[in-house]
Amino acid sequence: MNVENRIDRRRLLFYGLWLILSIASFWKPIVGLVRFSLANDSASHIVLIPFLSAWLIYLKQKQVFRQNFFDYSLASFLFMTSAVTCIWTLRSQASWTQTNILAGYALALVLLWISGFVLFFGRVALKNARFPLLFLFLAIPLPNTLLNRSIYFLQKGSAEVAEMFFDLVGVPALREGFIFRLAHFNIEVARECSGIRSSLALLILALVAGHLFLRTPWKQAVLVIAGLLIMMVKNGVRIATLAILAEYVDPGFLYGRLHHEGGVVFFLLGLLLLLPVLWLLQRSEKLTGTIESAPTA
Repeated sequence: MNVENRIDRRRLLFYGLWLILSIASFWKPIVGLVRFSLANDSASHIVLIPFLSAWLIYLKQKQVFRQNFFDYSLASFLFMTSAVTCIWTLRSQASWTQTNILAGYALALVLLWISGFVLFFGRVALKNARFPLLFLFLAIPLPNTLLNRSIYFLQKGSAEVAEMFFDLVGVPALREGFIFRLAHFNIEVARECSGIRSSLALLILALVAGHLFLRTPWKQAVLVIAGLLIMMVKNGVRIATLAILAEYVDPGFLYGRLHHEGGVVFFLLGLLLLLPVLWLLQRSEKLTGTIESAPTA
């Protein structure tokens, strides 16, 4: 047992050196990625992803590192894929946007980290740690085309919910696309009002919660989908609430603290709405497990 532990520590040391060398090699793209993450709502989660991935591996380290074997073939394939991605990104810088360039380098870095993991710990460890390692791909910025489509989808969903809320409370509002015309002013569900940041945050939380507390893949998917729907409902209700307060109480609500800082409150509300969904899915798994384990006559 002591020999195996020493071998594990050596492998961890080798992988740690692999990570240090990879970070040093990608230092400039990493700095650019961190700056991009801190400056963009749609990428604010990126800096946290590697730490969350490492934490998830740490939680299940006994299962992940149960068997360790060097795997040169798959590691070489992933390493070459990383190198090709890096070279392709380097040669395409003149025609790509800054976001796509960072996405290319981030993809190459993630593949490099996974190739080192496979090299030092083998395919069994890769299988046992597949979720944390796949989770690393969330550290890649969304390409502009995909980001724009995601924001449009959230805008449309939020506008639909806001329209239903106006109808529910009896507030007259004429909708034209993403613009609502009320009695005293017009409001627009702009890109900044899409809720992309909170939606990504809840998506990540739903993914992690599903991985930790649910066993069935389709129930994990249900939790993630429920999280996204809840965020759209939350965002639409927030937009409608601000508009109603501005219409009937004080126009300053459109520019005040509730508008600029109230997103946290509504995000926590969305999180509270997601907890019962998680509880119901957990309960259904326990009931299924009880039925399956019950003795038959």
